[in-house]
Amino acid sequence: MHPFSDYARYDGLGLAELVRARQITPLEVIEAAITHIEAYNPTLNAVIVPMFAQARAAAQSMPPDGPFAGVPMLLKDFVATYAGVPTSSGNRLLRHIPCAHDSEMVRRWKATGAIIVGKTNTPEFALQPTTEPEAFGITRNPWDLGRTPGGSSGGSAAAVAARMVPIAGATDGAGSIRMPAACCGLFGLKTSRGRNPSGPDMGELWRGLGVEHVITRSVRDSAAMLDATAGIDVGAPYTAPAPTRLFLTEVTTEPGRLRIAFTDHPFFGCTVHAECRAGMHATVRLLADLGHEVVEDAPPVDGDACAQAVLTVLSGEIRAEIVAAARLAGRRPRPADFETVSYALGLLSMATGADADAAAWRLFQRTARDIGRFFRRYDVLLTPTLAQPPLPISHFALTPVEALALGVINRLGAGWLGHALHIARPLATKLYDFMPYTTLFNITGQPAMSVPLHWSADGLPIGMQFVARYGDEATLLQLAGQLERVRPWADLVPPYLPHA
Repeated sequence: MHPFSDYARYDGLGLAELVRARQITPLEVIEAAITHIEAYNPTLNAVIVPMFAQARAAAQSMPPDGPFAGVPMLLKDFVATYAGVPTSSGNRLLRHIPCAHDSEMVRRWKATGAIIVGKTNTPEFALQPTTEPEAFGITRNPWDLGRTPGGSSGGSAAAVAARMVPIAGATDGAGSIRMPAACCGLFGLKTSRGRNPSGPDMGELWRGLGVEHVITRSVRDSAAMLDATAGIDVGAPYTAPAPTRLFLTEVTTEPGRLRIAFTDHPFFGCTVHAECRAGMHATVRLLADLGHEVVEDAPPVDGDACAQAVLTVLSGEIRAEIVAAARLAGRRPRPADFETVSYALGLLSMATGADADAAAWRLFQRTARDIGRFFRRYDVLLTPTLAQPPLPISHFALTPVEALALGVINRLGAGWLGHALHIARPLATKLYDFMPYTTLFNITGQPAMSVPLHWSADGLPIGMQFVARYGDEATLLQLAGQLERVRPWADLVPPYLPHA
Protein backbone atom coordinates (compact mmCIF):
# COMPACT_ATOMS: atom_id res chain seq x y z
CA MET A 1 0.00 0.00 0.00
CA HIS A 2 1.50 3.34 -1.04
CA PRO A 3 1.67 6.19 1.50
CA PHE A 4 -0.91 8.96 1.18
CA SER A 5 1.50 11.90 1.30
CA ASP A 6 -1.15 14.62 0.69
CA TYR A 7 -3.32 13.59 3.65
CA ALA A 8 -2.83 16.81 5.65
CA ARG A 9 -4.00 19.03 2.77
CA TYR A 10 -7.60 17.81 2.91
CA ASP A 11 -10.51 18.53 5.19
CA GLY A 12 -12.96 15.76 6.05
CA LEU A 13 -15.28 16.25 3.09
CA GLY A 14 -12.27 16.42 0.79
CA LEU A 15 -11.00 13.06 2.01
CA ALA A 16 -14.46 11.54 1.64
CA GLU A 17 -14.64 12.78 -1.97
CA LEU A 18 -11.38 10.95 -2.73
CA VAL A 19 -12.73 7.78 -1.14
CA ARG A 20 -16.01 7.93 -3.05
CA ALA A 21 -14.10 8.53 -6.30
CA ARG A 22 -11.98 5.45 -5.43
CA GLN A 23 -8.80 7.50 -5.76
CA ILE A 24 -7.81 6.20 -2.34
CA THR A 25 -9.11 3.54 0.02
CA PRO A 26 -10.42 4.12 3.53
CA LEU A 27 -7.55 2.02 4.87
CA GLU A 28 -4.97 4.23 3.15
CA VAL A 29 -6.57 7.29 4.75
CA ILE A 30 -6.57 5.65 8.17
CA GLU A 31 -2.93 4.61 7.83
CA ALA A 32 -2.04 8.21 6.99
CA ALA A 33 -3.87 9.41 10.10
CA ILE A 34 -2.09 6.84 12.27
CA THR A 35 1.25 7.95 10.82
CA HIS A 36 0.51 11.56 11.73
CA ILE A 37 -0.64 10.63 15.24
CA GLU A 38 2.48 8.56 15.86
CA ALA A 39 4.68 11.40 14.60
CA TYR A 40 3.15 14.32 16.50
CA ASN A 41 1.48 12.87 19.57
CA PRO A 42 4.58 12.04 21.63
CA THR A 43 5.22 15.78 21.93
CA LEU A 44 1.66 17.14 21.94
CA ASN A 45 -0.07 14.42 24.04
CA ALA A 46 -3.40 15.06 22.33
CA VAL A 47 -4.45 11.42 21.83
CA ILE A 48 -4.54 9.40 25.06
CA VAL A 49 -6.41 6.28 23.86
CA PRO A 50 -5.27 5.03 20.44
CA MET A 51 -7.90 2.87 18.76
CA PHE A 52 -5.88 1.86 15.73
CA ALA A 53 -6.94 -1.80 15.60
CA GLN A 54 -10.62 -0.85 15.65
CA ALA A 55 -10.01 1.82 12.99
CA ARG A 56 -8.18 -0.55 10.66
CA ALA A 57 -10.91 -3.14 10.99
CA ALA A 58 -13.60 -0.56 10.23
CA ALA A 59 -11.70 0.77 7.22
CA GLN A 60 -11.36 -2.69 5.66
CA SER A 61 -15.10 -3.35 5.81
CA MET A 62 -16.44 0.10 4.96
CA PRO A 63 -18.43 0.87 1.78
CA PRO A 64 -17.37 4.15 0.11
CA ASP A 65 -20.52 6.13 0.85
CA GLY A 66 -21.72 8.48 3.56
CA PRO A 67 -20.74 12.16 3.82
CA PHE A 68 -17.56 11.30 5.76
CA ALA A 69 -16.85 7.82 4.37
CA GLY A 70 -13.39 6.72 5.45
CA VAL A 71 -12.58 9.97 7.27
CA PRO A 72 -10.54 9.54 10.48
CA MET A 73 -12.05 11.17 13.55
CA LEU A 74 -11.12 11.42 17.21
CA LEU A 75 -13.50 11.42 20.19
CA LYS A 76 -13.10 13.66 23.21
CA ASP A 77 -12.67 11.41 26.25
CA PHE A 78 -15.72 12.93 27.94
CA VAL A 79 -19.41 12.11 27.38
CA ALA A 80 -18.72 10.33 24.06
CA THR A 81 -18.90 6.62 24.90
CA TYR A 82 -17.64 3.88 22.57
CA ALA A 83 -18.61 0.30 23.39
CA GLY A 84 -15.76 -1.62 24.99
CA VAL A 85 -13.51 1.43 25.47
CA PRO A 86 -13.23 3.49 28.68
CA THR A 87 -14.46 7.08 28.83
CA SER A 88 -12.24 8.42 31.59
CA SER A 89 -13.35 12.06 31.68
CA GLY A 90 -9.74 12.78 32.62
CA ASN A 91 -10.12 10.82 35.87
CA ARG A 92 -7.76 8.13 37.14
CA LEU A 93 -10.58 5.95 38.49
CA LEU A 94 -12.43 5.74 35.19
CA ARG A 95 -9.51 5.19 32.83
CA HIS A 96 -9.76 1.38 33.02
CA ILE A 97 -13.55 0.91 33.09
CA PRO A 98 -14.94 0.11 29.60
CA CYS A 99 -18.26 1.54 28.48
CA ALA A 100 -21.17 -0.75 27.68
CA HIS A 101 -22.44 0.95 24.53
CA ASP A 102 -21.98 3.78 22.04
CA SER A 103 -23.52 7.12 22.93
CA GLU A 104 -26.07 8.47 20.46
CA MET A 105 -23.63 11.06 19.09
CA VAL A 106 -20.96 8.40 18.54
CA ARG A 107 -23.55 6.23 16.79
CA ARG A 108 -24.50 9.13 14.51
CA TRP A 109 -20.86 10.04 13.81
CA LYS A 110 -20.10 6.45 12.85
CA ALA A 111 -23.19 6.39 10.60
CA THR A 112 -21.63 9.16 8.48
CA GLY A 113 -18.79 6.78 7.59
CA ALA A 114 -16.32 8.50 9.91
CA ILE A 115 -13.81 6.07 11.45
CA ILE A 116 -12.83 6.57 15.08
CA VAL A 117 -9.05 6.34 15.51
CA GLY A 118 -8.77 7.26 19.19
CA LYS A 119 -9.81 9.46 22.11
CA THR A 120 -8.39 12.83 23.09
CA ASN A 121 -7.16 14.35 26.33
CA THR A 122 -9.43 16.46 28.52
CA PRO A 123 -9.11 18.00 31.99
CA GLU A 124 -10.82 16.05 34.76
CA PHE A 125 -14.60 16.21 34.27
CA ALA A 126 -14.06 18.91 31.59
CA LEU A 127 -13.69 21.45 34.38
CA GLN A 128 -10.75 23.59 33.24
CA PRO A 129 -10.11 25.89 30.24
CA THR A 130 -6.72 24.17 29.81
CA THR A 131 -5.91 20.48 29.28
CA GLU A 132 -3.54 19.27 32.00
CA PRO A 133 -5.15 16.31 33.83
CA GLU A 134 -3.07 14.50 36.43
CA ALA A 135 -4.20 11.16 35.03
CA PHE A 136 -2.90 11.72 31.50
CA GLY A 137 -0.54 14.71 31.58
CA ILE A 138 -0.28 18.00 29.71
CA THR A 139 -1.50 18.58 26.16
CA ARG A 140 0.54 21.20 24.30
CA ASN A 141 -0.43 23.70 21.61
CA PRO A 142 1.21 23.03 18.23
CA TRP A 143 1.42 26.81 17.65
CA ASP A 144 3.69 27.11 20.73
CA LEU A 145 4.66 24.06 22.76
CA GLY A 146 4.95 26.15 25.92
CA ARG A 147 1.30 27.17 25.74
CA THR A 148 -2.04 25.51 26.27
CA PRO A 149 -4.37 24.46 23.44
CA GLY A 150 -7.21 25.52 25.72
CA GLY A 151 -9.84 23.31 27.27
CA SER A 152 -11.71 21.38 27.96
CA SER A 153 -11.60 20.06 24.37
CA GLY A 154 -7.88 20.85 24.17
CA GLY A 155 -6.80 17.41 23.07
CA SER A 156 -9.24 17.50 20.17
CA ALA A 157 -8.14 20.97 19.10
CA ALA A 158 -4.42 20.17 19.29
CA ALA A 159 -4.97 17.04 17.20
CA VAL A 160 -6.92 18.87 14.49
CA ALA A 161 -4.45 21.77 14.41
CA ALA A 162 -1.58 19.29 14.02
CA ARG A 163 -3.38 17.62 11.09
CA MET A 164 -3.68 14.29 12.89
CA VAL A 165 -7.35 14.26 11.86
CA PRO A 166 -9.59 16.82 10.14
CA ILE A 167 -12.43 16.43 12.68
CA ALA A 168 -12.59 15.71 16.39
CA GLY A 169 -15.49 15.47 18.81
CA ALA A 170 -15.84 18.15 21.47
CA THR A 171 -18.20 19.45 24.14
CA ASP A 172 -18.96 23.00 25.23
CA GLY A 173 -20.35 23.67 28.72
CA ALA A 174 -18.73 27.06 29.31
CA GLY A 175 -16.78 27.60 26.09
CA SER A 176 -15.00 24.27 25.66
CA ILE A 177 -15.43 24.11 21.88
CA ARG A 178 -14.86 27.81 21.23
CA MET A 179 -11.89 28.32 23.57
CA PRO A 180 -9.62 25.57 22.19
CA ALA A 181 -10.67 26.48 18.65
CA ALA A 182 -9.50 30.04 19.38
CA CYS A 183 -6.22 28.83 20.91
CA CYS A 184 -5.43 26.52 17.99
CA GLY A 185 -6.56 28.55 14.95
CA LEU A 186 -9.61 26.41 14.18
CA PHE A 187 -13.34 26.72 13.59
CA GLY A 188 -15.51 25.83 16.55
CA LEU A 189 -19.32 26.00 16.63
CA LYS A 190 -21.29 25.66 19.86
CA THR A 191 -24.71 24.55 18.71
CA SER A 192 -28.03 25.68 20.11
CA ARG A 193 -29.26 23.90 23.22
CA GLY A 194 -31.09 20.76 22.11
CA ARG A 195 -29.73 20.78 18.54
CA ASN A 196 -27.66 17.61 18.99
CA PRO A 197 -28.69 14.60 21.12
CA SER A 198 -27.29 13.74 24.56
CA GLY A 199 -28.66 10.22 24.89
CA PRO A 200 -28.97 7.52 25.84
CA ASP A 201 -27.43 8.07 29.27
CA MET A 202 -28.43 11.67 29.97
CA GLY A 203 -31.23 14.02 29.06
CA GLU A 204 -28.98 17.04 28.82
CA LEU A 205 -25.33 17.78 29.49
CA TRP A 206 -24.71 19.87 32.62
CA ARG A 207 -28.46 20.55 32.80
CA GLY A 208 -28.49 22.28 29.43
CA LEU A 209 -25.32 24.36 29.75
CA GLY A 210 -23.41 21.82 27.69
CA VAL A 211 -23.64 20.67 24.08
CA GLU A 212 -21.64 18.22 21.97
CA HIS A 213 -20.38 18.83 18.43
CA VAL A 214 -16.99 18.91 16.67
CA ILE A 215 -13.88 21.05 16.14
CA THR A 216 -12.70 21.36 12.52
CA ARG A 217 -10.38 23.26 10.20
CA SER A 218 -13.10 24.04 7.66
CA VAL A 219 -16.53 25.52 8.16
CA ARG A 220 -18.10 23.04 5.75
CA ASP A 221 -16.95 20.03 7.79
CA SER A 222 -18.68 21.44 10.87
CA ALA A 223 -21.86 22.16 8.94
CA ALA A 224 -22.00 18.79 7.19
CA MET A 225 -21.45 16.95 10.46
CA LEU A 226 -24.23 18.95 12.07
CA ASP A 227 -26.56 17.95 9.24
CA ALA A 228 -25.77 14.33 10.09
CA THR A 229 -26.16 14.55 13.87
CA ALA A 230 -28.87 17.18 14.54
CA GLY A 231 -32.29 16.09 15.69
CA ILE A 232 -34.14 14.64 18.62
CA ASP A 233 -33.33 11.20 20.01
CA VAL A 234 -35.46 8.86 22.12
CA GLY A 235 -36.47 10.37 25.44
CA ALA A 236 -34.91 13.78 24.83
CA PRO A 237 -36.35 16.54 27.04
CA TYR A 238 -36.58 19.02 24.14
CA THR A 239 -35.11 19.81 20.73
CA ALA A 240 -34.03 22.95 18.90
CA PRO A 241 -36.21 24.33 16.07
CA ALA A 242 -35.77 22.37 12.84
CA PRO A 243 -33.60 24.06 10.18
CA THR A 244 -35.25 25.16 6.97
CA ARG A 245 -32.51 23.65 4.78
CA LEU A 246 -29.19 21.84 5.08
CA PHE A 247 -26.55 23.53 7.21
CA LEU A 248 -23.99 22.69 4.52
CA THR A 249 -26.00 24.76 2.04
CA GLU A 250 -25.76 27.75 4.37
CA VAL A 251 -21.96 27.77 4.16
CA THR A 252 -22.06 28.79 0.49
CA THR A 253 -25.08 31.09 0.88
CA GLU A 254 -24.29 34.79 1.11
CA PRO A 255 -25.61 36.18 4.39
CA GLY A 256 -26.85 39.49 2.98
CA ARG A 257 -26.44 42.65 5.03
CA LEU A 258 -26.44 41.71 8.71
CA ARG A 259 -26.88 44.02 11.67
CA ILE A 260 -23.99 43.10 13.95
CA ALA A 261 -23.36 44.43 17.46
CA PHE A 262 -19.84 44.30 18.83
CA THR A 263 -18.20 44.72 22.19
CA ASP A 264 -14.87 43.90 23.79
CA HIS A 265 -16.21 44.69 27.27
CA PRO A 266 -15.94 41.43 29.27
CA PHE A 267 -19.25 40.07 30.52
CA PHE A 268 -17.75 38.53 33.64
CA GLY A 269 -15.17 41.25 34.36
CA CYS A 270 -11.41 41.32 33.71
CA THR A 271 -8.66 43.08 31.78
CA VAL A 272 -8.62 42.24 28.07
CA HIS A 273 -5.30 41.78 26.28
CA ALA A 274 -4.49 44.37 23.63
CA GLU A 275 -4.11 41.68 20.94
CA CYS A 276 -7.65 40.43 21.58
CA ARG A 277 -9.02 43.96 21.36
CA ALA A 278 -7.02 44.60 18.19
CA GLY A 279 -8.35 41.41 16.62
CA MET A 280 -11.92 42.38 17.36
CA HIS A 281 -11.56 45.88 15.92
CA ALA A 282 -9.88 44.50 12.80
CA THR A 283 -12.84 42.13 12.47
CA VAL A 284 -15.25 45.06 12.81
CA ARG A 285 -13.52 46.77 9.90
CA LEU A 286 -13.65 43.59 7.84
CA LEU A 287 -17.38 43.18 8.51
CA ALA A 288 -18.03 46.78 7.48
CA ASP A 289 -16.02 46.26 4.28
CA LEU A 290 -18.22 43.23 3.55
CA GLY A 291 -21.29 45.47 3.73
CA HIS A 292 -22.61 44.59 7.18
CA GLU A 293 -23.96 47.20 9.57
CA VAL A 294 -21.79 47.17 12.69
CA VAL A 295 -22.83 48.90 15.91
CA GLU A 296 -20.99 49.04 19.23
CA ASP A 297 -23.44 47.65 21.78
CA ALA A 298 -23.66 44.91 24.40
CA PRO A 299 -26.44 42.96 26.10
CA PRO A 300 -27.23 43.68 29.76
CA VAL A 301 -25.52 41.16 32.04
CA ASP A 302 -25.05 40.93 35.80
CA GLY A 303 -21.65 39.33 35.38
CA ASP A 304 -20.82 38.79 39.05
CA ALA A 305 -24.16 37.16 39.77
CA CYS A 306 -23.98 34.95 36.69
CA ALA A 307 -20.42 33.85 37.50
CA GLN A 308 -21.49 32.86 41.01
CA ALA A 309 -24.54 31.04 39.66
CA VAL A 310 -22.39 29.05 37.22
CA LEU A 311 -20.12 28.07 40.12
CA THR A 312 -23.15 26.91 42.11
CA VAL A 313 -24.54 24.77 39.30
CA LEU A 314 -21.23 23.30 38.18
CA SER A 315 -20.22 22.35 41.70
CA GLY A 316 -23.33 20.18 41.89
CA GLU A 317 -22.58 18.61 38.51
CA ILE A 318 -19.00 17.84 39.54
CA ARG A 319 -20.17 16.24 42.78
CA ALA A 320 -22.54 14.06 40.78
CA GLU A 321 -19.64 13.05 38.49
CA ILE A 322 -17.51 12.16 41.53
CA VAL A 323 -20.23 10.03 43.10
CA ALA A 324 -20.95 8.26 39.80
CA ALA A 325 -17.25 7.55 39.15
CA ALA A 326 -16.76 6.11 42.63
CA ARG A 327 -19.87 3.95 42.23
CA LEU A 328 -18.58 2.55 38.92
CA ALA A 329 -15.30 1.70 40.64
CA GLY A 330 -17.15 0.02 43.49
CA ARG A 331 -16.03 2.35 46.27
CA ARG A 332 -16.98 5.47 48.20
CA PRO A 333 -15.76 8.88 47.00
CA ARG A 334 -12.39 9.75 48.47
CA PRO A 335 -9.97 12.62 47.78
CA ALA A 336 -7.14 10.38 46.56
CA ASP A 337 -9.16 9.32 43.51
CA PHE A 338 -9.79 12.85 42.23
CA GLU A 339 -7.91 16.05 41.58
CA THR A 340 -7.80 18.56 44.41
CA VAL A 341 -9.90 21.26 42.74
CA SER A 342 -12.51 18.80 41.45
CA TYR A 343 -13.04 17.18 44.83
CA ALA A 344 -13.15 20.52 46.67
CA LEU A 345 -15.68 21.92 44.21
CA GLY A 346 -17.84 18.85 44.71
CA LEU A 347 -17.70 19.31 48.48
CA LEU A 348 -18.69 22.94 48.03
CA SER A 349 -21.94 21.82 46.42
CA MET A 350 -22.80 19.83 49.55
CA ALA A 351 -22.61 23.04 51.60
CA THR A 352 -24.78 25.00 49.16
CA GLY A 353 -28.50 24.86 49.78
CA ALA A 354 -31.14 23.81 47.28
CA ASP A 355 -32.42 27.39 47.40
CA ALA A 356 -29.11 28.64 45.98
CA ASP A 357 -29.34 26.13 43.15
CA ALA A 358 -32.89 27.19 42.35
CA ALA A 359 -31.91 30.86 42.49
CA ALA A 360 -29.08 30.18 40.04
CA TRP A 361 -31.49 28.65 37.54
CA ARG A 362 -33.93 31.52 37.91
CA LEU A 363 -31.08 33.94 37.20
CA PHE A 364 -30.11 31.94 34.11
CA GLN A 365 -33.66 32.11 32.80
CA ARG A 366 -34.00 35.84 33.44
CA THR A 367 -30.65 36.41 31.74
CA ALA A 368 -31.75 34.42 28.69
CA ARG A 369 -34.90 36.54 28.45
CA ASP A 370 -32.91 39.79 28.68
CA ILE A 371 -30.42 38.72 26.04
CA GLY A 372 -33.18 37.38 23.82
CA ARG A 373 -34.65 40.88 23.77
CA PHE A 374 -31.22 42.29 22.84
CA PHE A 375 -31.19 40.02 19.78
CA ARG A 376 -34.45 41.50 18.56
CA ARG A 377 -32.29 44.44 17.40
CA TYR A 378 -29.32 42.50 16.05
CA ASP A 379 -28.67 39.44 13.90
CA VAL A 380 -25.25 38.71 15.40
CA LEU A 381 -23.06 39.78 18.32
CA LEU A 382 -19.25 39.89 17.95
CA THR A 383 -16.77 39.64 20.83
CA PRO A 384 -13.26 38.25 21.22
CA THR A 385 -13.51 34.55 22.07
CA LEU A 386 -11.02 34.90 24.92
CA ALA A 387 -9.54 37.79 26.88
CA GLN A 388 -5.97 36.53 26.46
CA PRO A 389 -3.93 34.76 23.79
CA PRO A 390 -3.18 31.09 24.53
CA LEU A 391 -1.80 30.96 28.07
CA PRO A 392 1.46 29.38 29.22
CA ILE A 393 1.26 25.79 30.43
CA SER A 394 0.45 25.51 34.18
CA HIS A 395 -1.02 29.02 34.33
CA PHE A 396 -3.88 27.75 36.51
CA ALA A 397 -1.77 25.51 38.75
CA LEU A 398 -2.62 25.90 42.43
CA THR A 399 -0.25 27.91 44.59
CA PRO A 400 1.22 26.03 47.59
CA VAL A 401 -1.16 27.91 49.91
CA GLU A 402 -4.20 27.09 47.74
CA ALA A 403 -3.19 23.44 47.48
CA LEU A 404 -2.71 23.20 51.25
CA ALA A 405 -6.06 24.83 52.04
CA LEU A 406 -8.02 22.74 49.57
CA GLY A 407 -6.22 19.59 50.68
CA VAL A 408 -7.27 20.18 54.28
CA ILE A 409 -10.88 20.82 53.24
CA ASN A 410 -10.88 17.63 51.15
CA ARG A 411 -9.42 15.43 53.88
CA LEU A 412 -11.93 16.76 56.41
CA GLY A 413 -14.81 16.55 53.95
CA ALA A 414 -15.49 20.13 55.08
CA GLY A 415 -17.27 21.73 52.16
CA TRP A 416 -18.90 24.06 54.66
CA LEU A 417 -15.46 25.48 55.48
CA GLY A 418 -14.67 26.20 51.85
CA HIS A 419 -18.09 27.80 51.51
CA ALA A 420 -17.57 29.97 54.60
CA LEU A 421 -14.12 31.09 53.43
CA HIS A 422 -15.33 31.74 49.84
CA ILE A 423 -12.31 29.73 48.75
CA ALA A 424 -13.59 29.04 45.23
CA ARG A 425 -14.12 32.67 44.29
CA PRO A 426 -10.47 33.66 43.68
CA LEU A 427 -9.98 30.50 41.63
CA ALA A 428 -13.07 31.29 39.54
CA THR A 429 -11.95 34.90 39.12
CA LYS A 430 -8.64 33.71 37.68
CA LEU A 431 -10.49 31.49 35.23
CA TYR A 432 -12.79 34.28 34.08
CA ASP A 433 -9.81 36.57 33.52
CA PHE A 434 -9.15 34.21 30.59
CA MET A 435 -12.72 33.33 29.53
CA PRO A 436 -15.14 36.22 30.23
CA TYR A 437 -17.08 36.00 26.94
CA THR A 438 -18.10 32.40 26.26
CA THR A 439 -20.03 31.12 29.29
CA LEU A 440 -22.89 33.60 28.94
CA PHE A 441 -24.15 31.81 25.84
CA ASN A 442 -24.14 28.43 27.55
CA ILE A 443 -26.51 30.06 30.03
CA THR A 444 -28.79 31.35 27.25
CA GLY A 445 -28.48 28.28 25.01
CA GLN A 446 -27.72 30.35 21.91
CA PRO A 447 -25.44 29.16 19.08
CA ALA A 448 -21.99 30.74 19.08
CA MET A 449 -18.83 30.15 17.09
CA SER A 450 -15.14 30.97 17.27
CA VAL A 451 -13.59 31.93 13.94
CA PRO A 452 -9.78 32.19 13.52
CA LEU A 453 -9.47 35.70 12.12
CA HIS A 454 -6.47 37.15 13.96
CA TRP A 455 -2.92 36.16 14.86
CA SER A 456 -0.83 37.96 17.46
CA ALA A 457 2.48 39.65 16.72
CA ASP A 458 4.29 36.52 17.93
CA GLY A 459 2.20 34.21 15.76
CA LEU A 460 -0.42 32.94 18.19
CA PRO A 461 -3.99 32.39 16.94
CA ILE A 462 -6.73 34.59 18.44
CA GLY A 463 -10.35 33.67 17.73
CA MET A 464 -13.36 35.93 17.32
CA GLN A 465 -16.71 34.88 18.79
CA PHE A 466 -19.97 35.38 16.90
CA VAL A 467 -23.34 34.73 18.56
CA ALA A 468 -26.80 34.46 16.96
CA ARG A 469 -30.39 34.05 18.13
CA TYR A 470 -31.41 30.73 19.63
CA GLY A 471 -31.83 28.14 16.88
CA ASP A 472 -30.14 30.29 14.21
CA GLU A 473 -27.00 28.36 13.33
CA ALA A 474 -27.87 29.15 9.71
CA THR A 475 -26.88 32.82 10.00
CA LEU A 476 -23.65 31.93 11.77
CA LEU A 477 -22.69 29.39 9.11
CA GLN A 478 -23.50 31.84 6.31
CA LEU A 479 -21.28 34.45 7.96
CA ALA A 480 -18.53 31.93 8.72
CA GLY A 481 -18.53 30.79 5.09
CA GLN A 482 -18.23 34.38 3.91
CA LEU A 483 -15.36 35.09 6.32
CA GLU A 484 -13.58 31.88 5.33
CA ARG A 485 -13.75 32.86 1.67
CA VAL A 486 -12.27 36.33 2.19
CA ARG A 487 -9.82 35.45 5.01
CA PRO A 488 -8.99 31.74 4.56
CA TRP A 489 -7.15 30.08 7.42
CA ALA A 490 -7.10 26.35 6.67
CA ASP A 491 -3.66 26.45 5.03
CA LEU A 492 -2.01 28.27 7.94
CA VAL A 493 0.21 25.61 9.50
CA PRO A 494 1.48 25.61 13.09
CA PRO A 495 5.26 25.97 13.32
CA TYR A 496 5.54 22.68 15.19
CA LEU A 497 4.71 19.88 12.79
CA PRO A 498 7.77 17.58 13.08
CA HIS A 499 8.89 15.72 9.96
CA ALA A 500 5.57 16.50 8.24
